[in-house]
Amino acid sequence: MSPLSFFFEVLIGGLLSGVMYTLVALGFVLIFKASGVFNFAQGAMVLFAALNFVGFTELGLPWWTALMVTLAAMVVLAMAIERAVLRPLLGQDHMIVFMATIGLSIFIEGLAQLIWGTDVRGLNLGLPEDPIFIGDILVSRADLMTAAVAALLVLGLSLFFTLTRIGRALRAVAEDTQAAQVAGVPLGMIWAVVWSAAGVIALVAGLVWGARLGVQFALTLVALKALPVMLLGGFNSIPGAIVAGLLIGASEKLAEVYIGPYVGGGIENWFPYALAVAVLVFRPTGLFGSTGVARV
Repeated sequence: MSPLSFFFEVLIGGLLSGVMYTLVALGFVLIFKASGVFNFAQGAMVLFAALNFVGFTELGLPWWTALMVTLAAMVVLAMAIERAVLRPLLGQDHMIVFMATIGLSIFIEGLAQLIWGTDVRGLNLGLPEDPIFIGDILVSRADLMTAAVAALLVLGLSLFFTLTRIGRALRAVAEDTQAAQVAGVPLGMIWAVVWSAAGVIALVAGLVWGARLGVQFALTLVALKALPVMLLGGFNSIPGAIVAGLLIGASEKLAEVYIGPYVGGGIENWFPYALAVAVLVFRPTGLFGSTGVARV
């Protein structure tokens, strides 16, 4: 294989991972846009979704039935979180709500452990394991298919929140919550829709990452990879999350292959954070984030 082909093979693998990072980050971005809160419990929701799907299949439910039941469970969980946690804290300092989501994360992890136990489970989605060749470039077929599913969901959600009436209402709420309420935007309904979308995202992310890493409590750490994506792209930008996810995925793989050997390896784990911090030095709102303006 030529050096150029090897470069593109690493790059494509990184971009495929970046699509799945974008999927996780999108759950954070939607909730942050709607409420200004960083939902620390998103990683726990990813784990809970994957455990429920595997658990239902182990109980004998067919694949599609388990998927629908898990989807319903995640929507119910997300709406319950919005109604029981977020809505009562309306008007409180954002740090208080953030701390509430940390407690919520611990609660969801404990609930998952109580229901399904702590054993590591394999998740087989029936994806083909054999790779394919694009020219002389080797690409994982499973990664390609999971990235395609993630990309379709990201695209669908982006179009939904960009072109629909609910999407316009979400943008109004993100710009000025009080003004949106005065204009008649049903804040409770918008939050319920956004949290439900976050639950659906958590389900798809749990399936694609569970198939990759196994369904285990370490899945909650996958959400940490969304943090540099949000820092780089901007906490309140859906297009920013898409672009930044691709940049993070590609850069971490390329850095591991081409820089890692000179620094002892392991660069893939911290390079995305270093890249995000470097960008924040020059652009504190990220590449696509908008600067908030407060009236004093």
